[in-house]
Amino acid sequence: MSSSEPRRTALDALHRSLGATMTDFAGWDMPLRYGSERDEHNAVRTKAGLFDLSHMGEITVTGPQAGLLLNFALVGNIASVGVGRARYTMICQADGGILDDLIVYRLADTEFMVVANASNAQVVLDALTERAAGFDAEVRDDRDAYALIAVQGPESPGILASLTDADLDGLKYYAGLPGTVAGVPALIARTGYTGEDGFELFVSPSDAETLWQALTKAGEGVGLVPCGLSCRDTLRLEAGMPLYGHELSRELTPFDAGLGRVVKFEKEGDFVGREALSEAASRAVENPPRVLVGLVAEGRRVPRAGYAVVAGGGVIGEVTSGAPSPTLGKPIAMAYVDAAHAAPGTAGVGVDIRGTHEPYEVVALPFYKRQK
Repeated sequence: MSSSEPRRTALDALHRSLGATMTDFAGWDMPLRYGSERDEHNAVRTKAGLFDLSHMGEITVTGPQAGLLLNFALVGNIASVGVGRARYTMICQADGGILDDLIVYRLADTEFMVVANASNAQVVLDALTERAAGFDAEVRDDRDAYALIAVQGPESPGILASLTDADLDGLKYYAGLPGTVAGVPALIARTGYTGEDGFELFVSPSDAETLWQALTKAGEGVGLVPCGLSCRDTLRLEAGMPLYGHELSRELTPFDAGLGRVVKFEKEGDFVGREALSEAASRAVENPPRVLVGLVAEGRRVPRAGYAVVAGGGVIGEVTSGAPSPTLGKPIAMAYVDAAHAAPGTAGVGVDIRGTHEPYEVVALPFYKRQK
């Protein structure tokens, strides 16, 4: 296979048999949608959806100093994460720019799994490997060792409970435990990117099809449908969750992105980017950066990434993500705007859509929050 050919997940043949529209995403051939992306989106909000996320990048870090290495390499306090818990964090350059946002699972005292975005997995692997110098820890590329299947939505706990004797009731948000699902060994994590309750199941690629079929059968009576990347994007957008390459980039620090809370200056020892991020934190107080806000259309035209946000005849920001919102029934966007125009309800804000200034309402993120 030539290097230009996209990689295929263990579920590739199954997606095609289901009539999925496939697309090249970060070097992987992935299902974009199976039927209507609106129907898939609504299924996750009201019932349940099944996703193949095997393109995500799993990197295992093991050894006596694994926690210390991750504390040095990442901005969070990873050494303080309890076994069986997970943490959202970021890996930054020395200048504070974001290389990727990550979820780190602590699987054992001396074993962690770092999950990177598909588009950045190699960058993260290279950075962790380089930063491991001098630590008694090993960084291992486990991208081929896992398939990742997610079941998301209000019906997902019931669907999964019918296939496992793992203690799902005791499994908190951002926690993971080893278990067996439909006879398949899995790391069962209560994480997701949809704004709904749900689970991500890390399994061997050879077990992926068995698990997918079992979940499909278990969800037949409660409206479970297979879901592609298209509705994953609208779900995360409604939930106000950032996407690397849109809301996050090497040009932005976590403070620019309004996510300075993930940077833990209080942890012991140095970490990559500490000095630059300390300066960025000070700058953010004295001279607030643009703020990530929600925009809701008054009309029907959909804003796209890169479109200018305008007010008073001038440009005040830029759209980072935009799409029709199935839940709100209107086009929505996330955008970075000048602090002076960031307050919800700020009047006179619009988006320049091909030369026309379409009126938009500034709202606080997220657009959608599930009822607990």
